[in-house]
Amino acid sequence: MESLFLLIPLSLVLVGVLVWILRWSIKSGQFDDLDGPGEAILMDDDTPKSK
Repeated sequence: MESLFLLIPLSLVLVGVLVWILRWSIKSGQFDDLDGPGEAILMDDDTPKSK
């Protein structure tokens, strides 16, 4: 029972930190372009590079 007095506030702090990190990542634009990086690997550059 005594361990709950430590674990409950600790878990609430952890949930708060995770929510703050999620909101920060959304506001900073981490989820703006989800398709771009996946499609960028499919772009072929067949032209040879000139020296």
